[in-house]
Amino acid sequence: MTEQPKTQSEMPKAYEPAKVEEKWYKFWLEKGYFTPKIDPAKKPFVIIMPPPNITGELHLGHALTATLEDIMVRWHRMQGDPTLWLPGVDHASIAAQVVVERQLVKEGLTRQKLGREKFEQRVRQWADSMRATIRLQHQRLGASCDWTRERYTLDEGPSRAVRTVFVHLYDKGLIYRGERIINWCPRCGTALSDLEVIHQDVQGSLWYVNYPIAGEDGFITVATTRPETILGDTAVAVNPNDERFKSLVGKQVILPAVKRVIPIIADEAIDIAFGTGAVKVTPAHDPVDFDIAQRHKLPFINILNSDATMNDNAGPYAGMERFACRKAIVADLEKEGLLVKIEPYSHAIAHCQRCNTIVEPLASKQWFVKMASLAQPAIDAVTSGRITIIPERFSKVYLNWMENIRDWCISRQLWWGHRIPVWYCRDCNEMIVSVQTPTNCKCGSKNIEQDPDVLDTWFSSGLWPHSTLGWPDKTEDLKYFYPTTVMETGYDIIFFWVARMITMGLEDMGEIPFRYVYLHGLIRDEKGEKMSKTKGNVLNPLELMDKYGTDALRFAVLSGTSPGNDSKLSLNKLEDGQNFANKLYNATKFVLRCIETAGPQTSSSVKDLPVEDRWILSRLHRNIAAVNDMMVNFQFAEAERAIYDFLWGDYCDWYIELSKIRSRSPDAVSPVPVLVSVLETALRLLHPFMPFVTEELWQNLKNSLPVDNKPESIMIAAYPIADKTYFDSEAERIISSLIDIIHSIRNARAEHKVEMNRWVESHIFLPNLSQAVRPYQEAIQVLGRTKPVVFLNNRPERKDDNTLVIVLQESEIFIPMSSMVDLAAERQRLEKEVASGEAEATRLEIRLGDTAFLSKAPAQVVEKERRKLANIQDRLARLKEQLIKL
Repeated sequence: MTEQPKTQSEMPKAYEPAKVEEKWYKFWLEKGYFTPKIDPAKKPFVIIMPPPNITGELHLGHALTATLEDIMVRWHRMQGDPTLWLPGVDHASIAAQVVVERQLVKEGLTRQKLGREKFEQRVRQWADSMRATIRLQHQRLGASCDWTRERYTLDEGPSRAVRTVFVHLYDKGLIYRGERIINWCPRCGTALSDLEVIHQDVQGSLWYVNYPIAGEDGFITVATTRPETILGDTAVAVNPNDERFKSLVGKQVILPAVKRVIPIIADEAIDIAFGTGAVKVTPAHDPVDFDIAQRHKLPFINILNSDATMNDNAGPYAGMERFACRKAIVADLEKEGLLVKIEPYSHAIAHCQRCNTIVEPLASKQWFVKMASLAQPAIDAVTSGRITIIPERFSKVYLNWMENIRDWCISRQLWWGHRIPVWYCRDCNEMIVSVQTPTNCKCGSKNIEQDPDVLDTWFSSGLWPHSTLGWPDKTEDLKYFYPTTVMETGYDIIFFWVARMITMGLEDMGEIPFRYVYLHGLIRDEKGEKMSKTKGNVLNPLELMDKYGTDALRFAVLSGTSPGNDSKLSLNKLEDGQNFANKLYNATKFVLRCIETAGPQTSSSVKDLPVEDRWILSRLHRNIAAVNDMMVNFQFAEAERAIYDFLWGDYCDWYIELSKIRSRSPDAVSPVPVLVSVLETALRLLHPFMPFVTEELWQNLKNSLPVDNKPESIMIAAYPIADKTYFDSEAERIISSLIDIIHSIRNARAEHKVEMNRWVESHIFLPNLSQAVRPYQEAIQVLGRTKPVVFLNNRPERKDDNTLVIVLQESEIFIPMSSMVDLAAERQRLEKEVASGEAEATRLEIRLGDTAFLSKAPAQVVEKERRKLANIQDRLARLKEQLIKL
């Protein structure tokens, strides 16, 4: 260690996180504590970090993820388990490309002008700088990751894994290229999976349009929410059971605007109740219409370019932007007398998750994965209990989605990402699917070209638990650390990522990728609202760490959380975390001062210790048992709260204060050994939650420990295990009764606003614990600000009317009111307040009885006056009750 432990006098006056955190993280790194050694005799604990996107700086979601995972990792490391927390970063295909393209726009460039090779080089340079930033940000959070194993989804190893899986699934017939309706984002210029689309309710319109019957007078009226797609219609469809249209089935209509003749067909997919019961069929731009067209062998007419302008199939509307075309065609329909009516219509419209552009359903040739056969083993893994999802309710959500899964569109029309490992021969049209990049076709031609598309980012992320450990190679890491233990992530990506990791892990490895899935919720602001830049309620974790310290941020983001539920973060929580760190710092300084003053100490056997020593040791070991049980059950916020309550309440507020009073007596047993032992143990208990402050304090305390071969760091010290021999119900009963007595006297003083320099008189009746509590007379006096303290042998038969009586579980306390207040002055004050309150109540009663006021005043004003009267009446009742007591 580069510096010696400090004495309390050498320690700064206040805890300084900024000076402590960098020092200890560097120390941990240099010592190699984060890198586990493979030990076949031991079962490892493994978490593969959800790879953050390279597109942005650290946000509170990352802070929560890192905190939860670091808690688990540090806990298991201290238990002696070989512990691997493998970090990594995701290349974030669409998101990264969008960011860099925006940068190019500011420079007057586009990716097309730059060219694919130079564009990829530009994104790579930017991504490398972001990777370094993300690494440093996680280190600031105290994340004890094994940075020697850090991975990136575009590294050579994971990239080879991606190609291997693609070829494997293609050879099995599970990857295919076909024309399907996909979600197309005209802004990003790529296909999107169903999961990359968000549906937003929009107030739109429903246009009713007459289609003229070919060869005869009359019309059939259809309703549409997208008039511009009329240009791509290849039929009008009705339900075969709809009597209104039976005579029209088989006839033809003239398509408005482009005058194309199309048939009227019957199909059971048509909802009789929607619109007029007759619908236009646009196979290239609607998934239902696509299926109808396949059943009836209808042609597909795509009317859109990739940027959502109208193509040549749109006839006179070619070149128009899609919504400008909508306006134009509606105006033309109106001129021709074919527009029947327009109704307001609210419906959900698909938007791109990344850029919020309205998505177009589009028939397109894309690469797909057949999911049905792959999904079944992933379903079985959860239903059989081999994988446990926490909280359990998300198992139903997972299973519902997996049981109704559709084929997965995996191709993206982007330049950044894993390029699809397929090549096309320009001479013989042969398609080559290969892990290795081919140099020529089977026909001998070198005139081959790789598919221009890249794979969906989630394709590579789905391989993360095994590709990061070396797969497809049979590495030592893969053999020892797979399957991993816990996958901790947000509930919002259970479909995007968790389901795909389970699917791919089972397919590639024949084994589940992890045993537990722990899902955390979103962090919202103190009002429960989602944080966003537009609302101005975003909290920057880097700024929060600068102001409050990393441990305070970790404490705050964990506080109040539970699996699968959103939580609120307020500045009050951060202040609580900061105050807790300072409380521990000051408590440690006090203990070190006691050590310096008292000198070497020898420990007594537990049974010979004073009651308060046996009490704090009992409370400590019960707390250890509870915390370990909570950790096993993933109740991390509850564990943090239990440790906080013990250290702040039992140890600092009560045991330290009792030890100060005991130390005044020269003949008393020294509290120093217990002060040191309990604090050192509790710091180890807290370490996974607040690693920096605990390391700093433990290092200053460890030389006082009565053991040899002390560990170099708290993070490799043993995590506390409860010893039931310390459980002492009798000591807990005695000190609990003592605390209740002091609490009650303090509360009475506060309720009656007794000045700090005034001592109140207390008479205490303890029918069962009198002899046990009597030795603490001085503690009651000092901590309760009460003098004299008189212990009664019998309960008084008659209570003075001017005596406050407090009845507790083990005791009764009698406090003469004359010792707390000047009775005459207090009576006069209360009478004055009663008179004032009654006058105000009378005024309000008169006002609320006035019919003119009730009829003219706004309802909220009347209600406000009623609430005011009720509050005054309640206060009057309490004031009169106090008067009666006097």
